[in-house]
Amino acid sequence: MPHKGSGHRRRLKERFLKNGLHGFHDYEVIELLLSLNTPRKDCKLSAKLLLERFKTFQGVLEAPGHRLCEVQGVGPANSLGLKLIKAVADRYLEAKIISKDVVQNSKDLIEYLNHLIRHKPNEVFAAIFLDAKNRVLTSQILFEGTLTSSCVYPREVIISALQHNAAAIIFAHNHPSGDINPSRSDINITRELLFALKYVGIIVHEHMIIGSEGTYSFANQGIISKFNKEFKEQNV
Repeated sequence: MPHKGSGHRRRLKERFLKNGLHGFHDYEVIELLLSLNTPRKDCKLSAKLLLERFKTFQGVLEAPGHRLCEVQGVGPANSLGLKLIKAVADRYLEAKIISKDVVQNSKDLIEYLNHLIRHKPNEVFAAIFLDAKNRVLTSQILFEGTLTSSCVYPREVIISALQHNAAAIIFAHNHPSGDINPSRSDINITRELLFALKYVGIIVHEHMIIGSEGTYSFANQGIISKFNKEFKEQNV
């Protein structure tokens, strides 16, 4: 028997098949995802409740499974489906940068980092490990901090870089506030990491800050080259 909202669900599917997600509200995207595991129940209310609880579309996808299940109409199957969608998107975007030279063409890298860390509620610090030709080997979130800071330990960064046989690294972290301007600690840790990695023969190409206001590039602002010059002068 048709359920309440079955016509609405059919129209959503038809819209998606015709134009993708163009013109969809966030709650409609979530509703469509929920419908994959809830074939005989209207999912609009649950979708709206998820957005109300977790504030944004990204917040819904980032939410822990047990918290998703706390929302009316969202069970383990729905939770699994939402977490799976996020994981699939992560893998897809990571696959787009693997084995590519992201130093010369950073568009896919920025897209990946925006998806990976931009909307996280806490500050996280990530590394993109590169080979000698600047092709991406892998990426890894190295540290997770509070809403305002992240503790970054150069020794652990060096260990991870050596484990991946990296010749170079790109760093990135998010600012949950949205403001992409670097703090004094951001600048200091960039300098500290560049110097530490130079001593083991690993190049730091870039450090990016990701936020809702855009992306800040330490390389484009001349900070990386400034530190490289300083390192060279100290080791003449």
